[in-house]
Amino acid sequence: VLSRYFHATMLSALARRAVPATANRLSSVAATGGARRSMGSAQSIHIDTPDNTVETKFDFNEENYKRVEMILSKYPANYKQSGIIPLLDLAQRQNGGWLPVSAMDKVAQIVGSAPSRVYEVASFYTMFNRTKVGKYFIQLCGTTPCMICGSEDIKQTITKHLGIKNGETTKDGLFTLLEVECLGACANAPMIQMNDDYYECLTPETMIELLEACKKGNPPPMGKWGSLPMNGQVSCEGPLGKTSLFDEPGPVPIPEGRFVEGNVDPASVKEHMAY
Repeated sequence: VLSRYFHATMLSALARRAVPATANRLSSVAATGGARRSMGSAQSIHIDTPDNTVETKFDFNEENYKRVEMILSKYPANYKQSGIIPLLDLAQRQNGGWLPVSAMDKVAQIVGSAPSRVYEVASFYTMFNRTKVGKYFIQLCGTTPCMICGSEDIKQTITKHLGIKNGETTKDGLFTLLEVECLGACANAPMIQMNDDYYECLTPETMIELLEACKKGNPPPMGKWGSLPMNGQVSCEGPLGKTSLFDEPGPVPIPEGRFVEGNVDPASVKEHMAY
């Protein structure tokens, strides 16, 4: 009980100290029309909201408790804290795409760690959202390759079509827009990540088509290779299509009796590894 009281008191104190600075940052962004780059970051402190306090209830459902057991079974019993990241991801997915502090507390309870250890993980990785996001969480890459290829046009298209600025959510709760740093799909710039999926080779026209499809609850399915270039190409193939690697490579030949004696001379390890 004392630990719980201390925990709640600490969070409240941090919130009171942080509100003026946070308000100033938000006012500054608003004053510039939301043009300031967010770098895909979020505030590193917790601020109570009506649906996000230490008293808010969170628990895994029955189906996800089975997943919890499966996740923890991958680690030795004395290393349950190794499961913090997958458990936080599971909690976020169950909670509609974001992590309330009570969900982090539940993960801490399950792995037997101090809540602060879980907060450290959740506040470090940008994959975890500690404030509410829309059903379709749009992360727009604004790093150099995407910027050169037109990410600013895509950003303006989204903000104009949805009526929101960077870091905001539409009133119906469908879309959240956040400009982030490189998402690793430079060959198909400009691109966005929407929830788990990559939509690439975007134009203002195809961006609007994508938004309208999402409004109807029917976003385009991913392509064969786990992403969807919106210009009709397959994966990272160029305008000429596939020009190489037409055949699947066969297995590396392994000499018979290579490990008959069970010993490998370090001097010839490359030969034994079929390099």
